[in-house]
Amino acid sequence: KKQIIFYVVLVFFALVLSACGDSGESSGLESVPSDYAGIINPFVGNGKAIAAGQVIYASRCASCHGETGMGDGPASASLDPKPSRLGDVVKEAGADYLYWRIAEGGIQSPFNSSMPAHKSVLSQDEIWQVVTFLQSME
Repeated sequence: KKQIIFYVVLVFFALVLSACGDSGESSGLESVPSDYAGIINPFVGNGKAIAAGQVIYASRCASCHGETGMGDGPASASLDPKPSRLGDVVKEAGADYLYWRIAEGGIQSPFNSSMPAHKSVLSQDEIWQVVTFLQSME
């Protein structure tokens, strides 16, 4: 009887561990769609792009994500789900993920958030400038 309990517990833990296992992605973030996967930031480390991205971030993102990207902007109190802590996202995400999320927003599944798509109001360069600014915050 003890052996049966042992095997039941062993199988249970194996199932739990497999559910927590690596799905092939490097992080817990959603997979980047093929339209965006692998795109490269043309402004990596560019000081002018960082400064321009900071201005855009302050006007378009800080009200929800907060001045330092902690998801604590003044508008965040009324949002569900709460805005992401961008410092955490930037540590896990590649530039293609960041560009995708800024361009497409979060209204679609699986995010179902209030984050608007910015691809119709920001140019590609402006989105990359925001990405460059976010990456400089690390």
